[in-house]
Amino acid sequence: MKAMIFAAGLGTRLGEITEHIPKALVDINGKTALRIAAERLTEQGFDDIVVNIHHHPQAMLDEINTLNNEGFKLTVSDESESLLDTGGGLYNARSFFSDEPFLVYNVDIFSDIDLIKLYNHHIESSAIATLAVRHRNGNRMLLIDRNGRMRGWCNNTTKEEIIALESRKGLQEIAFTGIHVLSPGIFSLMQEGVYSMTSLYLMIAGSQFIDTFLYDDGYWFDCGTPSNLEKIRKHLSQEE
Repeated sequence: MKAMIFAAGLGTRLGEITEHIPKALVDINGKTALRIAAERLTEQGFDDIVVNIHHHPQAMLDEINTLNNEGFKLTVSDESESLLDTGGGLYNARSFFSDEPFLVYNVDIFSDIDLIKLYNHHIESSAIATLAVRHRNGNRMLLIDRNGRMRGWCNNTTKEEIIALESRKGLQEIAFTGIHVLSPGIFSLMQEGVYSMTSLYLMIAGSQFIDTFLYDDGYWFDCGTPSNLEKIRKHLSQEE
């Protein structure tokens, strides 16, 4: 099955760590974040993977070549000239995908979520996209109805809201995990440019079925900050 790993981000919140290496190549107990993501996806059957690159592209190419020489199947989507964000990045890689649903996974996410259950949930729902969600603290939250359908978004710091319905009444806040499954029909709703997948979902939420898959068990980490990076290293060392 096909998947995309978003690995082109600058990783600015990691500070000095990403001055000389991309976020995807940070060390996690002797492995790069990209290697861990590729292992995780491949183990669960998503063994044909496209990876977008931008920051320190040669270093990324070297790691991808190493992984491919070990038997992984990684294809490069080159954004070295222009960083396209997640939405633009996915659209730029559209020729890689077939007529089957596919997985999208942020390289800085570490989770033991069952990706096959997520994928099967998506198939059964007939949604255009299915977003893995989780109850956790955060400022930017999705808004879903009681059936789990995405209906909007809010920022609890700025109080900004984007609602696909007439009212927020009855909607629940839930956090997106950076892991989602999409049907190839999504590309007919996209275009070239620099934009996020979240902004795309909000634009189409009123007319398209965007489902969610709740995953509150197990672990989930975002290595966006040095402190989170240390938490991940500690947790994964205990898992070994």
